[in-house]
Amino acid sequence: MASDFSRTLALLRREKKISQRAAAADLGVSQALLSHYENGLREPGLSFVVRAADYYGVSCDYLLGRSMARDGSAVPAGRMDAQESAQDEKNHVIQAASLLLDLAEQTGSVQLPHEIEAYLSVIIYKIYRYLYMSDPAGVEAVFRASRDQFEYLCDARMKEHELRIRTAAKGEEGFGLQREALHRFPLSPNEISKRYPEQSGALLTVLQQVSDSIQALEKSCKEIR
Repeated sequence: MASDFSRTLALLRREKKISQRAAAADLGVSQALLSHYENGLREPGLSFVVRAADYYGVSCDYLLGRSMARDGSAVPAGRMDAQESAQDEKNHVIQAASLLLDLAEQTGSVQLPHEIEAYLSVIIYKIYRYLYMSDPAGVEAVFRASRDQFEYLCDARMKEHELRIRTAAKGEEGFGLQREALHRFPLSPNEISKRYPEQSGALLTVLQQVSDSIQALEKSCKEIR
């Protein structure tokens, strides 16, 4: 919690464009203590978390790094216990993918949405092959790429699309892409929430779930070292 909280606390203060001394006075703590909180040297009590959330106009879940939505609406399903069904989780992934494609189209790029669709298509193909391989009655001959090769071929194709997506997102040329003049707009989680109030929750929930899983993996790798 400390790293997420301290980073968010400091960013919110800078966003509000107030000094650490002024924020500390408003929050009822010393500047030294606020500095410790913002630098992750000390963890706050619950009462301070609530005061800070109210002061900056965000939810406690956002302040603690539990949600990427400022109102706390994008808390991953695993943290919601029985509140969210498996169908809801599936819908989040579908809605998030749809919103990504919409964001790509809003840039005015012709190539970027195509590359994203192609990338997602390879993922779908690869997962389907895994499911198909689990069926003892499945006949591999229905696919042109062999069981031993398709994973590597899919991974290579995905890496190619990743490179082209990064290039197209900048409007640059290369790797078979033409230069494009793109319409730029803010893409921070907060801005996406404002721009897409109805659909943003699904995307932010997926982002938070993956962020949590990556953080857990990073932690386990450090423990192994």
